[in-house]
Amino acid sequence: MRLNCTLFTTALILAVLNQTGMWQSYSFVLGIVHPLLGIDHVLVMIAVGLWAVLVGGRALWVFPLTFLTTMLAGFAAASFGLDVPFVEPVILSSIVAVGLLVALAVKAPIWLGSVIIALIAFFHGHVHGTEAAAVSLASYVIGFTLATAILHAVGIALGMCAVGSLRQVALRAMGGLSALIGLALMVISR
Repeated sequence: MRLNCTLFTTALILAVLNQTGMWQSYSFVLGIVHPLLGIDHVLVMIAVGLWAVLVGGRALWVFPLTFLTTMLAGFAAASFGLDVPFVEPVILSSIVAVGLLVALAVKAPIWLGSVIIALIAFFHGHVHGTEAAAVSLASYVIGFTLATAILHAVGIALGMCAVGSLRQVALRAMGGLSALIGLALMVISR
């Protein structure tokens, strides 16, 4: 089982990265790199995947899809000049919030989980939009959307690869670690 999960995750990442011509666009590379270099983005996106595994069922695709679509709305809002207050505090709080949802194994209804994720994703997308310095915004958007989807898939794969009775403990521990790192980042950023 563990080998299958590892192979699945590796194949998914390699399939995405080996698309013909994808690395030719500087904007695309910037889009890929931006979410991967920010610990805040990485932690939240993986935690969304972990939470989707805990909730189970349709949440496995609804939570990531909600994040992706609302993140794009936040990006569009920033691109059109919409100024949103408290972006950084909300992003840092989102690490703690989603980490705690996983650590406490909160099995919210899918609609409520989607609302929580949408709120968080809008702010993450807004940051992408305000920090977009890419020559081609379309390539940049494709890059950061793809990186986000990969991080969600990593979270789901991590959650699915946990074995038997240790699964719940492993998921909750990862959520707790994410929340602790989020708290540390909040303290450091002051």
